[in-house]
Amino acid sequence: MSAAGRDRASASTASDVAAAAREADFVRLVARADGDALAATGVLARALSARGTPFQATVARPFEDADRGTDADLTVAVGHDGTADHRLRGRPASAAAAAVVEELGAEPDATLALAGAVAAGDPGAIPAAPERAGAERRPGVAVPVPDLADGLAHTTLVHAPVSGDESRAADALADLDVGDDVDDEDRRRVASLVALSVVGDADATERATEAVERALRPYAGGPFETLGGYADVLDATARERPGIAVALALGGDVREAALSAWRDHADRAHAAVRGADVARYEGLSVLRDAAPVGTVARLAADFRSPEPVTVATSGDEAAVRSTDGRDVADAVAAAADAADGEAVGRGDRARARIDDADAFVVALREAL
Repeated sequence: MSAAGRDRASASTASDVAAAAREADFVRLVARADGDALAATGVLARALSARGTPFQATVARPFEDADRGTDADLTVAVGHDGTADHRLRGRPASAAAAAVVEELGAEPDATLALAGAVAAGDPGAIPAAPERAGAERRPGVAVPVPDLADGLAHTTLVHAPVSGDESRAADALADLDVGDDVDDEDRRRVASLVALSVVGDADATERATEAVERALRPYAGGPFETLGGYADVLDATARERPGIAVALALGGDVREAALSAWRDHADRAHAAVRGADVARYEGLSVLRDAAPVGTVARLAADFRSPEPVTVATSGDEAAVRSTDGRDVADAVAAAADAADGEAVGRGDRARARIDDADAFVVALREAL
């Protein structure tokens, strides 16, 4: 039986969550496994810490039992509709978390909240966040490391010919005569290189022209060079290393571990986009044996899929994204039911857990 109905539950208001937090002796925060929800959890956790309220923060992957057996008297599901006293949603969830902190009479961590909004693809969702974070846009590409070859090869904000290949990225930078001492003119040339390589790729779609903009002219600042880079690391660690992810969101000294998870995640995702078994149907592109499915589905939908709906499968997992504004959650839920699986999702993205990926794809084609 599909679990997609969970994502139809009502979200709590910022004032309701704040009121419950004021009265709580111990709070449990359970984040959806993505960069936005992780940042939102960090924003809430830091505010609770400043108030002296004990808390536990965890990341719950799709369909994962997040019960840790704690005695919390308030549980908040962040970015999803798992079992909880309150559900803090929104896209970005980090904007909803910032509103809760303001209801508590505190100032949210603007840098972390803005990174979450960037991860959600909506940096303008939090009023005056760049000014509050002291962040300004600069030329270049949103990467989390000063080494541009490393950054270009491993960012998951774009899928380009150099993605997943650091030596190829280094060669491209050498052709531009970009060295270690990088100025704004160098950054402009690198941004142009990335944009032109993405849209000039024979396998790129028209949507890639718009999608690549997300990685250009980043906000500078934060603990990872740019806020887009910070968002990318938050997202990768939430999906790859939940424990490291929580420590990162709480401000722990886990930079190198987080960057290692980010590189591993990017290498797997770009290799899957490039090498997956791809089938194209009317209105649907399918990438089989393509893990990590969530990131692969996003990258393929943004840069490779000519169809409005993209699904990536691996083992018993499937991730679905749409790029034409349609709500795919009901279709994914119906397909999961037909394949004796379960689904969660809302809007343009959904996940399914199924025993038979081929049966799920057949059912999804019919449901769409």
